[in-house]
This record gives sequence, structure tokens and C-alpha cells, in this order.
Amino acid sequence: MRAWKRAALALLALATTTTASQAQNYPNKPIRMIVSIAAGSVTDVIMRAAAAELQGRLGQPVVVENIGGAAGILGGKSCAQAAPDGTNICIIYHSTMSFNPLLFSNLPYNPDTDFVPIARLFFLVEGVFASSAINVDSVAALKALAQSKPDGLNYATLGEGSYPDLFLKWLNNQWGTKIVGIPYRGGGPAAQAIAANDVQLTRFGVGNFAGALAAGKAKALAVSTAKRSPLLPDVPTLHEVGLGNFPGQGWWGLAAPKGTPPAAVARLSSEFQKLFSEPKFIEFLEKQAVVPAATDPAGFVAFLREDRKNAEALITIANTKKSEFKE
Repeated sequence: MRAWKRAALALLALATTTTASQAQNYPNKPIRMIVSIAAGSVTDVIMRAAAAELQGRLGQPVVVENIGGAAGILGGKSCAQAAPDGTNICIIYHSTMSFNPLLFSNLPYNPDTDFVPIARLFFLVEGVFASSAINVDSVAALKALAQSKPDGLNYATLGEGSYPDLFLKWLNNQWGTKIVGIPYRGGGPAAQAIAANDVQLTRFGVGNFAGALAAGKAKALAVSTAKRSPLLPDVPTLHEVGLGNFPGQGWWGLAAPKGTPPAAVARLSSEFQKLFSEPKFIEFLEKQAVVPAATDPAGFVAFLREDRKNAEALITIANTKKSEFKE
């Protein structure tokens, strides 16, 4: 073997050993976890549980900070501006990375260059929900009501361009209605709004609505799963009720600001993948109506590439144009 090849291999081995050593020594400070949705939402509940589990494994506190609103833009901005020293990590989702760059001309962050993907974590099991106050028990009945009152119903979104907002635009297109979108900072506040009849319908993660369903304040009309969910066995799927043509699935993952040390990324990815693959934590996730789907950084990057393509298709279906983001 030539001398330069031996030297290159030696350097590579040294770098690998050094990165592994650094990963084991990380972290030496508390970690701030930016969650780009309101406290009390399903994702917030999951990430707080994960933070509690990981504190013992990482040897440092993991402190959740909720920065919700504006379809994840505010959380994305805070993440991009955070110090890239391994003490800041960010919970991102489909709006942050896939939809926002296609919907807004002046994002305060660049999803392709401002973040280091760490791991995809889970997919949402979503549902179409209606307030019990409007007394509908099926999507067909909801459609008839909406068409009889074209602009008389309100719908909870996560802001302009968010996944729930795109579904609303598509629904208005399909039904010939003018249902009005009302922005909320997360699924928890949206569920509260449904329960109070401040809004009459929405599409969000099922886990957000457990309390409202149990209290009889909300009605589940459809779920996004391919087959009926064990959590709501009597509720039909979107395909069964004629709403299956809207593709895509909500997901959440973990990233860090650009420039975060590779050792920190490697350690975090490893710990989150382990946690989201453990039977006990998977059981907890399933009770929150999500599907665990942890990946390594490379797998997450490949997924993000495909998800952006799906977002382009959804935006075309919803006939949504780019707009200017106003904070």
C-alpha cells in the first residue's frame, strides 16, 4: 500500500476514534429543546416524556422550550439562530422543512442550509374532528352542513400554509365551500377550541382530542390510517369517507443549528433512535396516536428530500400560491 494511502487511512481511523470519543463526552451542559408547537399538544407531551428519559442517559437536563405558531416558522427561526454548540436542539416537522419554503417567499430561515438533520422520530395518526355542538356524526353530514352554510363554519389550523390549512383549502375546493381557517399554536389549543365550539371542524393528530372525545365535546369523523385505528375502531378512514385523495402524512423529527459538532449529532441521534425503538416507549407513543419511525441522520436527509416532493404535489392540489411571511 502506498504511503499516502496508509496515511489517509490512519487519519480516517483517528478521526473516527476522536468523533466517537467526543460523542461519549457530550454533553457537558444542559440541553435546550425547542419544540415548535404549543405546550399540551401531542408532540409537546411526547417530547417532554423523551426529555425526562434522556436526561438520565445523557447526564444533563433536557429543558423543553415551546415556540409555537406560524406553521413552525417561529420555532424554525429560533432554531436557526441558536448557538451551534450542541446545547440547542429543535423539534421540526413537515411544515418547517417541506411546506414553508414552497409557501413563503421570505422565510427567516433556510431549511436546506440552516439545520443539521439528526433523526426523524414519528408519524402522526390524524383525524377529522367536529364540535359536538354542530350535531353531525359523519363526513357526509358535515359536507351537507358546510354546503348549506358556505362561509358559516370555522376550522382550526396552525397558520397560513400549515398542513391543516392546506387540507382546509383542498376541502373548500372539493366541496365548493368557504370554511374559514382560524390559526392556533398547536393541537391542544385547537382541541380546546373545538370543545368550546369556537371552531367547528379541523384535521389534527388524534392524540390531541382524547379529552374532548371522552367529554363528548368532539366527534371523530375520519382517521388518516390505511386501516381503521385500534384507538378509534368505529371511525372510518379518510378513504372510506371519500377524502383519501389528499396525500401525505404528518411527521416530526429532530434537528440542530448548522455547525453543531458531528459528535453531538451522532450522540443525540443514537440516543433518540434507541429511545424511540424501545418497547415501553413505543407503547407510550401508540397511546398518543403516533407511529414511531426513528431514522439516522442519513435516512432523515433522504426522507426530507422525498417529503419536499410530496409537499409540492399537495400544494398543487390545494392550489396555494407563495405569499410573504409577516411575523
